[in-house]
Amino acid sequence: MVNNGCLCCTVRGDLVKMLLKLVKQKGDKFDHIVIETTGLAKPGPVIETFCSDELVSKYVKLDGVVTLVDCKHAMKHLNEVKPRWVVNEAVEQVAYADRIILNKIDLVDHAELEVVSNKIKLINGMAQLKKAKFGDVDMNFVLGIGGYDLDRIEDAVQSNENKETGHCHLGHEHGHHHHHDHVHDSAVTSVSIVSEGVLDLDEVNDWLERLVDEKGEDLYRLKGVISVNESTGRFVFQGVHSMLEGCPAKPWGPDEKRINKLVFIGRNLDEAALRKAFKGCLL
Repeated sequence: MVNNGCLCCTVRGDLVKMLLKLVKQKGDKFDHIVIETTGLAKPGPVIETFCSDELVSKYVKLDGVVTLVDCKHAMKHLNEVKPRWVVNEAVEQVAYADRIILNKIDLVDHAELEVVSNKIKLINGMAQLKKAKFGDVDMNFVLGIGGYDLDRIEDAVQSNENKETGHCHLGHEHGHHHHHDHVHDSAVTSVSIVSEGVLDLDEVNDWLERLVDEKGEDLYRLKGVISVNESTGRFVFQGVHSMLEGCPAKPWGPDEKRINKLVFIGRNLDEAALRKAFKGCLL
């Protein structure tokens, strides 16, 4: 147990100390370490702990983020109006997730479950969803996710291809009668780009580096598999906020269509600008 406080900020240092202590005491005897945060935790800083802390990343790696959704009360929290600049934790926890468990499905009817599912898919078009009662799901759904493994990025974007979100603004400013004091956090959306063609890798690097530099605070997750010039293989990348990494991946088949697949999840995403920038990288 870590000290009392919010895992995402107050006790983040304690999380690092605890992980390093476990590694020192148990060495390689762990298969997995499961960290359960509070219902009000912000996932971003916890994720960044694994990605940016050199000591932690030397011994452990982040497998994935699992979010448990209470279907009976989810819409109340996802639609909750917060003061301007205040984060809706429920929306963020959905946005960062690699796996989402739709729990308590026995307490809602089909129509209510459909509303919750559609809302979640608009926020996060990348995560896999699983329906459950009493949180009962197969262990393989929540462990061994590989959500941050570059060699498994293609699986993640492939699963998203058939549910491309398109232009999906979930809400608008909520302030004409409140002097703009509040804003819907439903501005968190996902945008998918699926397109054939060959990209200029230098142009892609410039675009993505500029994107995370300028919009990193609002960019929760991004993943992609792309076809680039001067390469017979795929190039894969992923990022969290301002952290971005990429590498060459497996070759394209001789008769395989070179289809680029990119997924962005974040706040106030400008879909038109993203598509325009992508087209600007095409040869």
